[in-house]
Amino acid sequence: MEGRIYGLETEYGCLPPASDPFLSPDFVSIKVKDCVFYRDELGLPDTHYRGRDEPPGNGGFLYNGGRLYIDMGHVEYATPEFTGLFDLVAADRAGERLVQRALDQLGLADSAAFFKNNIDHYTGATFGCHENYLVRREVPFSQVLLPTMLPFFVTRQIFAGAGRVGCHTDIFEYGNAEDEGVGFQLSQRADHIVTEIYQWIQFSRAIINTRDEPLADWGLYRRLHLLVGDSNMMEYATALKVGTTALVLQLLEEQERVICDDIQLLDPVQAIRDISRDMTYHWEVQLEDGRYTTATEIQRAYLDLAERHLRGRDEEGDWVLDEWRFVIDALEHDPECLVDRVDWVAKKWLLEYFMREEGLDWQDTWIQSLDLEYHNLNAARSLYFDLYERGMVKRVVSDEQINQAITHPPVDTRASARSRVMRALTDQKTRYQIDWDSICVGDDKFLSLDDPFLTYGREAEVFIRECRQMPIDKF
Repeated sequence: MEGRIYGLETEYGCLPPASDPFLSPDFVSIKVKDCVFYRDELGLPDTHYRGRDEPPGNGGFLYNGGRLYIDMGHVEYATPEFTGLFDLVAADRAGERLVQRALDQLGLADSAAFFKNNIDHYTGATFGCHENYLVRREVPFSQVLLPTMLPFFVTRQIFAGAGRVGCHTDIFEYGNAEDEGVGFQLSQRADHIVTEIYQWIQFSRAIINTRDEPLADWGLYRRLHLLVGDSNMMEYATALKVGTTALVLQLLEEQERVICDDIQLLDPVQAIRDISRDMTYHWEVQLEDGRYTTATEIQRAYLDLAERHLRGRDEEGDWVLDEWRFVIDALEHDPECLVDRVDWVAKKWLLEYFMREEGLDWQDTWIQSLDLEYHNLNAARSLYFDLYERGMVKRVVSDEQINQAITHPPVDTRASARSRVMRALTDQKTRYQIDWDSICVGDDKFLSLDDPFLTYGREAEVFIRECRQMPIDKF
């Protein structure tokens, strides 16, 4: 799709070995992170503080252009910057493989596990999959972007939700505990969203994070940072989630006005919970003007507008439009036909089959355990990977593309220059500071990478040559 940079950040849940109380989730996560950098040698660890909560060695950048680090006790993997949708999906899957491979090499794969999910059934905690989209600065954020995107994000879960057993109701946030009768719902994050917009991630989980941190030229770009999405196991769901969002943003940038302005939800936070918990698949919501509509009708309104203005621009965009329409049609007529491509449908189908065979119901803790096992990164234990190995999952990238993305950066963004400089620094005893938009070496060598669309090939070559010519006392 045209003129878009995007990336994903995934926090992995960790279940430590039950046999050793000293092997906590934090300890296992740190050991996996160290294995990635010091044993597998897939990147350069940080040698400096990145804010108060990221001391030296807490993480680092990878040679594929992405980043791996510890965030609030979780291993978090951030993909590099991409312009290609399916390249992004491959890099997202690469994160799963490098984390699981590290666990295997530590000899802990049989007793510990990492999960690509968003909830802890036991503690009620949540952890995120954060999406990042570069948006042109001239698009008015509060007046245009927010009112356009909120209804889209609230309803996108009908195909992007990962599904969960039960629910979470915080009495301090909602004033009551309406946990009775919720057996299964579409989204893992819906119950944990407490406001429409907010600036700081840790203090209030919002549909849209408003912190203005572009990690690029501030005068040209803004980074849309989303907290609302689930971590998807299905490649197809990841591609459709990101692809539809990119198309709506493209419409915004070209129209330069609020689109679908007759669709404003009365209460977006309540609507996101109501849609997620509605297993009748009606997904009805109320608008500000008092009318009622449905999540599928809202998604179709965005789709029809994108179809009129963006059809024929490029192959990836046309794929998204085709699959967007296919999924909405299927959700209106027979959601179960999406069992090979939408996570919540696949998970619900698996769990309902198991409950029938074993005579269980949604409240059984065994079902909660199986909910978690759907997201296990260990292919030998994962319910998702069982479907995957049986050929019951629709693929959009190949294993070769995924393995390539573990070590190779995208060739058409600044990530390629970051990777190239990092590899040149590997064998040098040099003080360095690597970031998304710049690299510093020694006291006075600085490489700006403030345009994510550029590859900085010549600049990186000159920078590497200058660094190699630095006197030893500058190191």
